[in-house]
Amino acid sequence: MASNATITLRFAEKRDLILDGAARLFNRRGIKAGTLAEVAASVGLASNSLTYYFRKKEDLVSACLLRSIEVIDEVVTVAALADTPALRVAALVRGYLAVMAAVADCTRSELIFFNDMRALPQPQAAPVFAAYVQMWRGVRELLQPGPATVSRRTVAPSPKDSGEARRALNARAHLLLAEVLWSRAWLTRFETSDYPRVARVMTDLLLNGLAAPGQGWGSAATPGASDVPALEDIPDPQADLYLRTATRLINDHGVGGASVDRIAAALALTKGSFYHHHPTKEGLVDACFERSFALIRRVQLRAITAPGTGWQRLLHATLPLVALHDPSPVAAAAERLDATLAGTGPLLRLTAWSALPGALRWQKFATLNRLGERYAAMIAEGVSDGSVRPLDPAVASQLVCGLINALAEAEHWVNAEGSVPLTQLMAWPLLRGLLAPPPSLIPDA
Repeated sequence: MASNATITLRFAEKRDLILDGAARLFNRRGIKAGTLAEVAASVGLASNSLTYYFRKKEDLVSACLLRSIEVIDEVVTVAALADTPALRVAALVRGYLAVMAAVADCTRSELIFFNDMRALPQPQAAPVFAAYVQMWRGVRELLQPGPATVSRRTVAPSPKDSGEARRALNARAHLLLAEVLWSRAWLTRFETSDYPRVARVMTDLLLNGLAAPGQGWGSAATPGASDVPALEDIPDPQADLYLRTATRLINDHGVGGASVDRIAAALALTKGSFYHHHPTKEGLVDACFERSFALIRRVQLRAITAPGTGWQRLLHATLPLVALHDPSPVAAAAERLDATLAGTGPLLRLTAWSALPGALRWQKFATLNRLGERYAAMIAEGVSDGSVRPLDPAVASQLVCGLINALAEAEHWVNAEGSVPLTQLMAWPLLRGLLAPPPSLIPDA
C-alpha cells in the first residue's frame, strides 16, 4: 500500500501537470474560451478526474494565476537583496528573463498571462488580486532608496495613497512591472541563450532612458489640445461610442468581464442594438483594436512629418497617447470641454489580443510590430543625429510599446488626485530613466 507521503507527492505532481497544461491552454485560447474538458484532454485525464483537483474552471484559473504571482514574487524577493535601486532593477529584469528562458526551453512549467485577470469572478478573484497587489508593492519597494525588505511590503500604503511623491513612485512601479511582464510579447524574437544580453540591454534602457545628455523635455511634456489625436470624419458616431465604451470596459474588467450586458447597460441600450453593430464579441475586440491602431498611426504620422530631431519626434509620437489616459480631474475636464479631445481615448490594452482566435490574434500582433518599427525608426534617427543615446532600437521600441500597454491600467495604480500630468509620471521615467529626477527639478527640461 502506498504511503501518505507517496500519495501526497503524486497528487502534487499531477496538480503541477494540470497547472502547466491549463496555463498553456489559457494563454493560447484565453481564460474565457478555454474549458476544463480541453485542459483534461491536454494532460491525458478524463474531465471528471480533473474536477478531483479543481472543482470549477474558475478555481483552476485562480490557481494558475497564483502560481505565476508566486514565481514572480520569488524573483522580486531575490532582487530586494541588492543594495541599491539600480541593482535591484537589474536583478528583477535578469531574474524574470531567466524564468522566461526556462519556460521557453521547457525546463519549468508554463506561467499564465495576467492579460484577462480582471475577468475572474468572485470569490476566486479576491485572493488573486490580494496576491498581485502584494507582488506589485514588492516591485515598488525595489525603487525605494535604502534597503528593500519583504516585510516592509505588508505595511505599505495602498496603491492609491495621496501625495505627489507617492503618486510618482506608484507610477514608476506600475511602469516597471508592466515593462517586465510585457517582455513576454517580444522575447520570442531572440534565442533563449541571448536572454542574458537582452536583460542587460533592457536594464540599461530602463535605468538610463533613451535621451542623449542635454536633451530637453520642453512643452512636449504637456501636450496641448491640438497635439492629442482625434478621429475626424467618424462615419458612425454611435458605433464609435460603442467602441469607446467597450474599450474602457475591457481595460477595466478584461475581455471576459466586459460582457455584452455590461456594455449595453453602460450605454443604456439594448443587447439587440449591440449585436446590430458587432455580431460577435471577437468582432468587437477586433474593432476596438483597429480604432486604437488608428489613433496610434495618426500620432506617429504627425510626428514623422514634424521638424526636429529623432528625440523630438519620439516625444511627439508618444506623449499625446499618454495624455489620453491621464486620470486627473484636470485632464477629464479638458476632455469634456475641448472638442478635439472628446471621443478619442482611451487606447485598448494591447494584451487584449489573447482573447482573439489564433489568426486574428496574430494579425493584431503583426500590426503592432509594424507600428513598433516606426518607433524603432525614430529612435534610430535619434541615435544618428545624436539626440538619442547609442542603444538597441529594436528593444527600445518594444519598451515604448510596453508603455502604451501600461497606460490602460494606470488609473488603477496612480492616484488621479494630483497636479503632475501622467506624461511626467510615466513617460518621463521611460524616456529619461526610472531613477531620473522629475522634470521640475531639471533646468530647461
